[in-house]
Amino acid sequence: MNPSANQEPSETVPVNQFLLAALDDRWKNYRAELKRCRAEFSNEAVHDLRSACRRMLAFIRLLKSISPRPRLQKLNRAFKDQLDEFDDLRDIQVVLAEVSETVKELPQLQEFQDHLQSVEKDLLRTLRKRLGVVDLFDVSKRVRRLRESLKKETSGDLVQQSFQAVDDAFLITRRRRDWINPAQATSIHRVRIAFKSLRYMVEIIHPLLDDYPLENLKSMHEYQSLMGELQDVEVILQALTDAPVNVASFDPEPVRRYYEGCHAKAISAYLENMNQLDTFWRSAPDQPFPWEK
Repeated sequence: MNPSANQEPSETVPVNQFLLAALDDRWKNYRAELKRCRAEFSNEAVHDLRSACRRMLAFIRLLKSISPRPRLQKLNRAFKDQLDEFDDLRDIQVVLAEVSETVKELPQLQEFQDHLQSVEKDLLRTLRKRLGVVDLFDVSKRVRRLRESLKKETSGDLVQQSFQAVDDAFLITRRRRDWINPAQATSIHRVRIAFKSLRYMVEIIHPLLDDYPLENLKSMHEYQSLMGELQDVEVILQALTDAPVNVASFDPEPVRRYYEGCHAKAISAYLENMNQLDTFWRSAPDQPFPWEK
């Protein structure tokens, strides 16, 4: 189906089928990742559960962009709260992974590494207990109601409304990209936040696009990772600043200079590739997609 053409939806394929399939896929994936995380609670499992939460949130955001759905507010909050619970653990694991590599070059970081491992252990114990008691009854009930609502959706404009929602998400992301100030890393972080929503929305609706290049999904992940690497370095620098005096007794200047150099490289790497954003979506509803040119 070409969204730029004035086509009627197929009589044999309900116009809402792609949304139902997307919901089923993301809900199934979330439950699988929650089960896996409860069983092993590894760094990878935590990361994948966070990604599953983000995909559910992106799906909810897409539906809310299509039309007001007040009932989705509690479902949105449930996934957002769970995502937020992992923020501290995610930051500690980012810093620990980097320091575990850097300690070979900067052995004075050993005490700091020991401190991080202790903090991580406490967070893992606390969060694992919380995951063990997560009750999906209410969330499952709301997902079922959402699914029944989507099954009854008959709007012939549903596809066009979905593309309009992604057009809006792209416009916000591009505008933030155009406002980037290389001297202010926060301006890049604003792009990263907007781009996450855009990327996950594209994942949902790309089956509706004729000849959509699947390599774009990988490219979007890599584009997001460029900004994520910058965020990770900032998390490390903040952790060094916040470290207790008894574990930061080493000379901080060589360590800070090292990571400030990493910070500058991460900014440069993104700035060199930031215009790749324009290859992921159309610039306006009446314009062709980049891969159609």
